[in-house]
Amino acid sequence: MRGCKFTCEGVRLISNLKFIVDNNVGKLAKWLRIMGYDTLFFNGSDDSGMIAIALAEDRVILTRDTQIIKRRVVTRGQLKAILIQSDEPERQMRQVIDSLNLDWQFKSFTICLECNQPLVERSKQQVKDLVPPYVFKTQSQYMECPACHRIYWRGTHWQAMTKKLGKFTKS
Repeated sequence: MRGCKFTCEGVRLISNLKFIVDNNVGKLAKWLRIMGYDTLFFNGSDDSGMIAIALAEDRVILTRDTQIIKRRVVTRGQLKAILIQSDEPERQMRQVIDSLNLDWQFKSFTICLECNQPLVERSKQQVKDLVPPYVFKTQSQYMECPACHRIYWRGTHWQAMTKKLGKFTKS
């Protein structure tokens, strides 16, 4: 698989992996983005459209739709697709992490949760008028989405997401 890296222990870490998430497992998009993986959310109803995007952009399809998994392009190995087994987002994430040996700490919190764009570091002065006064007073590191201009910082929400990510990797 393209984009693979290997550690000295021989454990495969996939860093350049990109995903397209079907609307039937939409919460995976947010969590994969939190982990730093380029993840498109496909809200359409045309499976052929999603498959075309996945093929053109070398993305792994994540879905609960058994019909996608049965498609020739998947069964012949031309397109990677994972049939998600559970309805529960926590179990879904565990399945994806385990199936692909994903490193949840590799590039966490580097992609916009809203528009899937890589975040850009911003200085405290650059965000002074863009964040609440308490946040400005208590935080020193900021990231901004160049597309939607959403500002991110490592507050309590970040801590809660980090804790939850850690739980995804534990059985």
